[in-house]
Amino acid sequence: MKKRTIVIGDIHGGYKALTQLLERVEITTDDTLIFLGDLVDGWSESYEVVEYLLELESTHNCMFIKGNHDLYCEYWLDTGKSNQNWHEHGGAATKIGYIDKTKADKKSHTAFFRRMKYYHIDEEQRLFIHAGFTSLHGPEKEQYESNYIWDRTLLEVAIATDERLAINSPRYPKRLKHFKEIYIGHTPTQGYGSDKPIHAANLWDIDTGAAFKGRLTAMDIDTKETWQSEPVYLLYPKEKGRNKI
Repeated sequence: MKKRTIVIGDIHGGYKALTQLLERVEITTDDTLIFLGDLVDGWSESYEVVEYLLELESTHNCMFIKGNHDLYCEYWLDTGKSNQNWHEHGGAATKIGYIDKTKADKKSHTAFFRRMKYYHIDEEQRLFIHAGFTSLHGPEKEQYESNYIWDRTLLEVAIATDERLAINSPRYPKRLKHFKEIYIGHTPTQGYGSDKPIHAANLWDIDTGAAFKGRLTAMDIDTKETWQSEPVYLLYPKEKGRNKI
C-alpha cells in the first residue's frame, strides 16, 4: 500500500467521531497523520481524545499542530486557571471530563500539549498550521505567535484571490507564494456554505465544523481523497457541543 499523508481537521473532544473517521480511512503504520489542532473543547470526551492520540503516536507517525483550544487547555491543566471565554466555548465540557483524573494523567496531557508544534513545513514546501500567519515573509518571520492559532485573514486572502491570477503574477498574494500548498483548520467551512473542505488558491481548510453540526474530516494530501465521520452531534445526542441552542 502506498504511503499516505493524511490531514485531520478540528476534533473538539469528539472521540467517537475520531475513532469512526480513522476506521473509515483505514490507517496503517505506513501513513503519516497530521492533526491540525483544536483536539479538545466542545464534546465531552476531550480527555479520551488525548489518551487515544498518545497511544496512536506510539504505533503511527503522528504530528500534532497546536490550536487555540489546545493552548487554553494546556494553560488550565498547568495552572488550574481559566477564563470565561474558554469556559463558554467548550472548556466547560473539558473540565468535567478531567474531574476524576489523577495528577499523573493531567501532567502527561500537559506535556503532550506543550510539545505540539505551531506549524510544520514538509519537504515539498507544504505548510500545516492551525489558523494562519500575517507576515509577508512567511510564518518563520511572524511577529506574534498568537496568529498561528487565531488568524483568519490567510483564509480570507485565499478565498478573495482571483482564480485567473497565475502564482507568478505581481498581484498574487505574497503570503500564499511561499508554499506549494497550505492546510489549515480553525475556521468551520459552514461559514462559507460548505460541509466539506474548502479549496481556495493553494489553501485547503479542513475544519468542517465538527464542534457544531458538522462532521470530522480527513484528507489524503496527495490524492485529495476525503473521508468524513457522521455528523458529530448525532454521536453525542444528549450534548450541545459548542452549539448555543
